[in-house]
Amino acid sequence: MAGSPDRIYADPSVERLFTGATIITFIRTAITLAIAVWAAYDESLTLIAVGLVVYWVGDSIDGEWARWFDCETRMGAVVDMMCDRLSCGALYVGLIWLEPTGWLSDEPMTWIGIPIAIYLFEFMVIDMYLSLAFLAWPIRSPNYFHVIDRRIYLWNWSRIGKAANSGAFAVILLATGWVWLGIVIAVALLVLKCVSLGWLLRLGIPIPAREQAPAQ
Repeated sequence: MAGSPDRIYADPSVERLFTGATIITFIRTAITLAIAVWAAYDESLTLIAVGLVVYWVGDSIDGEWARWFDCETRMGAVVDMMCDRLSCGALYVGLIWLEPTGWLSDEPMTWIGIPIAIYLFEFMVIDMYLSLAFLAWPIRSPNYFHVIDRRIYLWNWSRIGKAANSGAFAVILLATGWVWLGIVIAVALLVLKCVSLGWLLRLGIPIPAREQAPAQ
């Protein structure tokens, strides 16, 4: 049952790498990377957009699958994080390469690399650290961090928090073509993550107790 202790807390007996959810994660990542490479060869913004949709939809499906079929694991959560960042990096670097025009603007986004670089630093470094912090507690994934700290959870892993940190940046940047707006959004996300990091550090990350060596 969603929200029950059995769902929230990790069970070592069910931890495994390959589940239905992680298989979906690997498949959607492979498809996304293939599209990113194809987009680079064809210099196609359309393919980049398709790749972003595959990444976002696939990321949603694997998470829902894990919850529907009760196969959430800590291994799966970490694999999902790594694959998200691999997919994101490949597609966003492709955007820098293409220097596209926005859907509402005819001017090429010459300096698009600036907001993307800020965003990738936020997502691939600060957010990755925040997301991996759940491993210090016996919960299955960051989706249950509300039992540790509700404020950090709401800002980062609630549905609104996830949407703000994933699709919103790319959609607004591509729709408007305004690099300055992309910079504002990327910096705002970076500040949000740094504030969350400060909260996490003040909360303190527990260190597992050291096991005593058996007496000789």
